[in-house]
Amino acid sequence: MTAATVAPVPRGANYRVRRALTRAGAGVVGILLLIWSLTPIYNMFLIALDPDEGEIEFDGHLWPPSPSLQSFQDALSQEARYLEEFWRQFGNSLYIGLLTMVLTVAIASLASFALDRLRLGKASAMANAGLLIYLVPASCMVIPLFRIMHGYGLADNRWAVVAAQVCFATPFAVLILRHYARLIPTELDEAARLDGASAWQLYLRIYLPLMLPALAVVASYALVIAWNDYVYQFVLLTSSRNTTVSIMQAQLFADTDAEWNAMMAAAIVYAMPPLLLFFLLHRYTATGLAKK
Repeated sequence: MTAATVAPVPRGANYRVRRALTRAGAGVVGILLLIWSLTPIYNMFLIALDPDEGEIEFDGHLWPPSPSLQSFQDALSQEARYLEEFWRQFGNSLYIGLLTMVLTVAIASLASFALDRLRLGKASAMANAGLLIYLVPASCMVIPLFRIMHGYGLADNRWAVVAAQVCFATPFAVLILRHYARLIPTELDEAARLDGASAWQLYLRIYLPLMLPALAVVASYALVIAWNDYVYQFVLLTSSRNTTVSIMQAQLFADTDAEWNAMMAAAIVYAMPPLLLFFLLHRYTATGLAKK
């Protein structure tokens, strides 16, 4: 006796109309969100291309009558006001961002490996305890961290900002890595242990290579967190020697006659490292999404 085949249910005109309206509505919402997201970036380029110190943008023009790249030259050559030490400030920002990224990836990967692959007791409770840090607004922890850094002799030290940013980025990074690690079968670990592999060899030769997509996501997240920070850099770094681009850009609001075009050109240059990292790691993140 063969099973009866079920004929497909015909879909009427109402279904096709609803589907078309749903797609059209989603497309409109997507376009509106894209315009909303790209408008500030467009304004940055508009101000940077204006030869009259960015005044054309404030007049309501959608494009400068005579666009110029002079502001980028002024920023890169450090000739504009506030940009006399732009490359040193850029180097400080890069130092903080890269160290935060590397330390977050290293600590979070070791922690997630220990919690899930070494079969520690109460692993979930230990991992979730770290997430409690997000219950307190980051701005409320500035003063306690300021006192801690001074107590450890890290006053006006770039490592103080790195330590603070790693503290905030690591719990969420561990959460991401733990969820992705569930896609890796534990039979691989058991087979490696039967061949005499140590825990360190498991971590280096099996865990890290298979976790590359998640590690790429964590690296991008940590760099963006440190790159967009202003409060902790402003509070923990007090000397001009350790000033970052974020601190320098904030000085604009105290100047009634700032060179806005040069400042926006510097901001565009400052946004390049995270964008470059995203494109470099895109292949790994896309591979991870495909595996899921």
